[in-house]
Amino acid sequence: MLRDVSWRIQAGQRWLLVGGNGAGKTQLLKLLAGSVWPKPTGRELRRYRFQGETFDMPAGVADEIAYVGAERQDRYEHYDWNFRAREVVGTGIQRTDIPMRELTAAEQRQVAALLKRLGIDALAERRFLTLSYGERRLVLIARALASRPQLLLLDEVANGLDARNHARFLHWLNGTARSRMPWVFATHRSSDVPESMTHLLELEQGEVKRSGARSAGSARDLLRQDPDAFLSRKTATRARPRRRPVLVALRNADVYVDEAHILHGIDLEVRKGDCWVVHGANGSGKSTLLRTIYGDHAVASNGSIVRAGIVPGVALEKFKLRTAYVAPHLQTWHQPKMPVMEVVASGRYASIGLNDIITASDRKHAERALRRFGMFAMRARTLAEMSYGQARRILFARAWTREPALALLDEPFAGLDRATRADLARRLNAWLADGGSCVIATHHREEWPAHTTHVLELKTGRVIATRALGYA
Repeated sequence: MLRDVSWRIQAGQRWLLVGGNGAGKTQLLKLLAGSVWPKPTGRELRRYRFQGETFDMPAGVADEIAYVGAERQDRYEHYDWNFRAREVVGTGIQRTDIPMRELTAAEQRQVAALLKRLGIDALAERRFLTLSYGERRLVLIARALASRPQLLLLDEVANGLDARNHARFLHWLNGTARSRMPWVFATHRSSDVPESMTHLLELEQGEVKRSGARSAGSARDLLRQDPDAFLSRKTATRARPRRRPVLVALRNADVYVDEAHILHGIDLEVRKGDCWVVHGANGSGKSTLLRTIYGDHAVASNGSIVRAGIVPGVALEKFKLRTAYVAPHLQTWHQPKMPVMEVVASGRYASIGLNDIITASDRKHAERALRRFGMFAMRARTLAEMSYGQARRILFARAWTREPALALLDEPFAGLDRATRADLARRLNAWLADGGSCVIATHHREEWPAHTTHVLELKTGRVIATRALGYA
């Protein structure tokens, strides 16, 4: 994953870490944090210098380094750690995974100040797993700051933030220019680059490609995304018949998650050939809406949800088997040591892993899906050997092991480099042009599929606007 990396971080430096999926960014951050070890060759050296002392082992300094990333966030879903947001932030002070004691009055004031600093003080009493993906991310940043680290490592932390929270995050990050605390921030997007950065490190296939002082403007040029890669309609859209079957319909749907009322009176009808874009601020209910359509959440008795072919006596699994579902939380549900081939083959059964030994038919379908998404060369690896972005591409292949009638995509391009985002966008657009149907949630306008037919905007769990784009 990493080869002959020589690099030094000093107090007051603010590093932007860039590189394509699989370049080794996350592995490097884990190496810095002390959770990954260099391969012993007799030449490697990892040395920490804090407060006048030098350490060759991370044991003496691991608590002084704060790491925030998707994998850290996914642990809460995996272990069902559903503490209140203020309690999660408090574990940063205690430097533990879960709350071990009641916070003192002074510590409670510190937590409240951090939540307010990041503009999320209204979330203090909310349970962590009822928060949106972006809200969880901000809570974990507050948790990291609560530990008062000597070094802060931020792995794609801007993913999943709406425009308002993204601006808040960058405002805070730019405010660290007055601090001696160094940080390393990994990103794929030019819009994430903070003005306060002082240095840039670029990795390519596990090796340092460039390293040194760099301006924010030059870093943005390096990461700039060609919007045509997403929006181009190079493929002709198959004509949609006037009378198209309804794939799923929600009527006056209310949805509760852990007693929190998330969705209010939702009306939505998705027909064959439709492509709905769902957008809205963090906490508006986008992920809950997609999970409700898929069947992970139930609609309250005052409303209804109807899925094509699902009538009394027909298992919901029949709908799931013909629905492609890609979402961030799915990556944590699969064990890191699971072979890629098994992960993809499990899509045939809409299951997490396989209950039986992989069959020849499973392998055939998995190989076809891996080829479809350009991941066939990774078939012999495990998820642990994938970068976060590569694992997302594996989830796309898993979702398409059976030719789906409907795709539910929740922030599907988060964590992907610009080349991978563009490649997957082209593949998705071609599938939609050929008659596919889709509901996609995203914060980024440039990620709307070229063949989008409808747009729905949510705010605090309610539909505030819908419009048809009138595509053929």
